[in-house]
Amino acid sequence: MTHNLQHGSILGGVAVVPDLEAALRGYRDILGMSVVEQGALSSDLADSWGCPDSAGCAMAALQPASGADCHIRLVEQPDRLDFRPTTSFGWAAFELTVQDVFGWPDRLDGSGFDIVGPPKELAGLPYFVPMQVLGTGREMVYLNEVRENTPSSDLPKAHSPTDHIFIVILAAPDRAATVQWYRERLALSEGDTYTLAYSMINDAFGKPADALSDLTMVQKDRLPIIEVDDYPVEATVRERHDGMLPPGNALVSLAVDDLDKIDVEWITVPQKRDSAPYCGRRSATTVGPAGELLELIEIL
Repeated sequence: MTHNLQHGSILGGVAVVPDLEAALRGYRDILGMSVVEQGALSSDLADSWGCPDSAGCAMAALQPASGADCHIRLVEQPDRLDFRPTTSFGWAAFELTVQDVFGWPDRLDGSGFDIVGPPKELAGLPYFVPMQVLGTGREMVYLNEVRENTPSSDLPKAHSPTDHIFIVILAAPDRAATVQWYRERLALSEGDTYTLAYSMINDAFGKPADALSDLTMVQKDRLPIIEVDDYPVEATVRERHDGMLPPGNALVSLAVDDLDKIDVEWITVPQKRDSAPYCGRRSATTVGPAGELLELIEIL
């Protein structure tokens, strides 16, 4: 296992795709992840996510070759042709720690992943080198090669070509209020705030390349967890098919010490589940301040 579980650890993300087998060819055959479970989304789990009409959809859970306790689950649903990444509130991206980021463009050629941001060293941010790709469901995945820790957080180096999700990106209508919610409801802490020309946001909204955006890290001690991005006023609520998961990056699963101490409104009551990523642990899902589906898994 490449990361130590603690309160706040990212245990996985759910992405919606129009064709599960096509998506698996990318995540399994190109990114090198292992399929640990495959089947239909149960009505019980769909209800817990507030998407009863997604029950019965084909689903697969994948784990990085490192063996990290972190799973990407792909759920097949009808496409939303009006969905455009990085333009609506909610989960915007999953960031994976990877090896040899400058080698990934060639490896992804013909894979079904579209490169929207090639590997690039960022001025003033020597800690990692990111690139950005879109999957077949237009889910955003960052592939980040970690070089060193930041002054305020520890960044995990990959133990396999693609390893676990180590940061999730949340698009928020009110960054400060969203950070406060995670501090108060999940007992997390506010990390550094950065102001930068964010190419993903600027390109999505047709803004000048030098337009600046603010983002704040939410973490637990030195563990980075959520990057909360301020989105422009043009951003919208993410539309979805009635009763189904939102398109793109649909849901994030975080570890918590004790579900009974979390003061949120659950979609359904917490219960124990055996499938990955639960592995016999209790879980429940709530809706966060940016409309995001947030699943919490107890690690007592």
